[in-house]
Amino acid sequence: MRLSDFDFDLPEARIALRPAEPRDAARMLVVRPGEGLEDRVVRDLPDLLRPGDALVFNDTRVIPARLNGVRERDGSRVAVEATLHRRLSPHAWTAFMRPGKRLRVGDRVRFGERDDRACLLGVLDATVKDKGEGGEVTLGFDLSGPDLDAAIAERGHIPLPPYIASKRPEDERDRADYQTIYAREDGSVAAPTAGLHFTPELLAALKARGVSQHFVTLHVGAGTFLPVKVDDVADHHMHAEYGEVSAATAEALNAVRAAGGRIVCVGTTSLRLLESAADADGTLRPFHAETAIFITPGYRFRTAEVLMTNFHLPKSTLFMLVSAFAGLETMRSAYAHAIETGYRFYSYGDASLLFRAV
Repeated sequence: MRLSDFDFDLPEARIALRPAEPRDAARMLVVRPGEGLEDRVVRDLPDLLRPGDALVFNDTRVIPARLNGVRERDGSRVAVEATLHRRLSPHAWTAFMRPGKRLRVGDRVRFGERDDRACLLGVLDATVKDKGEGGEVTLGFDLSGPDLDAAIAERGHIPLPPYIASKRPEDERDRADYQTIYAREDGSVAAPTAGLHFTPELLAALKARGVSQHFVTLHVGAGTFLPVKVDDVADHHMHAEYGEVSAATAEALNAVRAAGGRIVCVGTTSLRLLESAADADGTLRPFHAETAIFITPGYRFRTAEVLMTNFHLPKSTLFMLVSAFAGLETMRSAYAHAIETGYRFYSYGDASLLFRAV
C-alpha cells in the first residue's frame, strides 16, 4: 500500500494541547464496522462492554527522557538535545539527538544545563559511543543504574510529542497529565495515551460490570514520533521496543477467551504486544523480549476483538494499525466524522472504541 492511502486533512484546531478534565469526560467515538458511528464519552465504557470481557492495560511509566546539554570538543560548545529512546544497559541508552550531525563518536556531552549555566561536572555526563541513522546515537553515561535514573529524573523533561511541544512548553501539569494512573514500570519516553482517560471511578465501574483488568508492559520508544518516509509502506521499519507479558497474564487472558469473553486492548501498545506474544492460533505465551511488529491492512489479528485508542496522525503507523483493525474505509469515514464534529486529536485528545472488522 502507498503512504498516501493513509493521508487526511486535519485542521490545527483539532490538536489537543491539554487533556479533558476529568479524564473520563473525554468524548469517545464507537466504531463498529458495517454499522453507524456512535458518539459517546469515555465514562460510558462499562455500558459498551460485557461481563466476562477483559481489559488489557500497558502499565509502563513515562520517564523525563528529554535532556538538554552541551557537546564540548576542542574548546567549542554546541547546544544539543537528546530524547532517550531505548535502554541498552545500566549505563547506556540509545537516543535521538539534535543536531545529530554535529556529533562524533567519542564526543563528551554534558546534560542538565539550566538558563545557560554550566551543569555540575559529572552529574549527568555521557560519551557518544556510536552513531546510527536519522540522528540516533548510543550514549554511555558516567552514572549507572539507580544513580543514573535519579539524575535523569532530576534533570530531564517530560518528552511531550512534537505536535504539542511545538505549540507550548512542558510544565508541571504535564508530569501528572502525561502519565496513566496505573503506571508503575519505568521505561517509556511516550505515554500509552489511551490509558490517560482512566480514573479510579471508571476502573471501579468496570470491575462492578464484571470486566476484568490485566496489565502488560511495553516501553514506548521515541520512534513512535518518527514520520514514515517511504512511499511503499512495506519498506518502513519500526524501531524495536521492549515488552513483557507474564505467564499469569497470558494464562488469564487465554482463560477469558476460552470462556467466551473478549480481549479489549487499551491502546495500540497493548495490542502490538499481545500480537507479538501470540501463537498462530491466538494462544498467548509469556513474552519478555523486544518487538518491532508493524501492522498494516491485510494483517490477521489473533488476540483482541476490541481496541480503545486515541485519534492518530495522518500517514502514521498508528493510523495504519487502526485501519488494519477496523478497515481502512471505515476508519476514513470515522476520522472524517471526528474532524467534522469537533473531536480532539492525538495524545491529549479524545478516544475511539473500535470493534474488529474480521
